[in-house]
Amino acid sequence: MAANDYDSGGRLGEEFFTPGTSSFTGFLAAHRPGLLPTRSPLPAGTVAGPDAFPHGTTVLALAYRDGVLIAGDRRATMGNLIAQRDLEKVHPADDHTAVAFAGTVGLALDMVKLYQVELTHFEKIEGIPMTLDGKARRLAGIIRENLGQAMQGLAVVPLLVGYDTKAPEGERGRIFSFDVAGGLYEKREFHAEGSGSPYARGALKKLYRPGFTRREAALAALQALYDAADDDSATGGPDTNRRIFPRVSVITDDGFERLPEPETEELTREMVEQRRTRPDGPGATP
Repeated sequence: MAANDYDSGGRLGEEFFTPGTSSFTGFLAAHRPGLLPTRSPLPAGTVAGPDAFPHGTTVLALAYRDGVLIAGDRRATMGNLIAQRDLEKVHPADDHTAVAFAGTVGLALDMVKLYQVELTHFEKIEGIPMTLDGKARRLAGIIRENLGQAMQGLAVVPLLVGYDTKAPEGERGRIFSFDVAGGLYEKREFHAEGSGSPYARGALKKLYRPGFTRREAALAALQALYDAADDDSATGGPDTNRRIFPRVSVITDDGFERLPEPETEELTREMVEQRRTRPDGPGATP
């Protein structure tokens, strides 16, 4: 709480006790707009230089037999500089939803935190969790509010995945992408965002099969991220010397689970070893 949240008697302001919207973002916009991460840090008309802020790059998702997998590389860049080698780009939003991001890192991390609070606030106010479609629309709204900053060069492009218990069996792992204006698009089977996404999507196009096990899905994701790093200098490949590997998480009926680092390391080393004899990676699945 900030000092201006209290009245002269040291009590919380009346707005905290007045029934209103179940949207935490809406509450902030009405009463404390300065706390929103979508407020512009730049004067009107100013455009951020391409190397002024760290940017995250490639993230991807794919549906598989038990749910949905989401993964990302770990690199953040500032122009031609590596700003961070071990960035966390994949975050749980709630028990059955996760979000990953490409774009301006500081702004993206604030938006992820705001989105996590948004979902928790809705559930506390309404007494039920938001539907997955509702979660996608809420995230689209947050992105739309950032359009002014995106036009100044501070864009954030998230990737949202969730396990939809109300969907038919075999279709419960769902993937949503967005544009910088808040446009919402549901993707079937797989998708990728960020500077390395064309190469990641190309790899997934040849490797993807709907009946993947978790292990097969994780290997396909790692292959796709490797291809992205092979052709996009802003995407970080596996760093075996520093033991920095992509982050891979899954969402199933049991909820969100980040693959343990030993498992991710084992799969990554297996994939890298395969690349010694086939540098361009495996061919299309028959």
